[in-house]
Amino acid sequence: MYVPKESQPKQGGASVQGRDGEKGGKRKIVAQNKKARHDYAIIDTYEAGLVLMGTEVKSLREGRTSLADGFVQIDGGEAWLHNAHIPEYHQGSWTNHSARRKRKLLLHREEIDKLEAKAQETGHTIVPLALYFKDGRAKAEIALARGKKEYDKRQTLREKQDRRESDRAIAAAKRKQRAQG
Repeated sequence: MYVPKESQPKQGGASVQGRDGEKGGKRKIVAQNKKARHDYAIIDTYEAGLVLMGTEVKSLREGRTSLADGFVQIDGGEAWLHNAHIPEYHQGSWTNHSARRKRKLLLHREEIDKLEAKAQETGHTIVPLALYFKDGRAKAEIALARGKKEYDKRQTLREKQDRRESDRAIAAAKRKQRAQG
């Protein structure tokens, strides 16, 4: 039986859009900076490529990294990631990298200029939120952020706790309704 070419399945596996169905492919998160989301109000986020050495990539693939003390600084029209801890690759030799060296971020010129202008404002900073692999390339999610006051942090925690309690109450009511009906 003849099947038209349009209805035949395509060879190859993954679609043009990516493995998970969305454009851009799947993200494999290596590290997240949860402390940054607690300490800062996120204004805007950006995706940046990272310039890494081979041993850094191998260490990242093992998933042993920390962004807790990391920050982004713009020097001479280039964005740099400081204090991100990517440990030395345990099978590396003399070509190993230093764990806390500064790493260049790859952004478009307009994005760098916008970040630099906003970071000059009082109370604004640029923090890394996550490191991940996207289509086999290491990426960093960075954010323009404003520091929270202590009462803002308490308010955020209170809202989160209230939301969690209301979700529990709704779930309990649904369970009770199903048990009766």
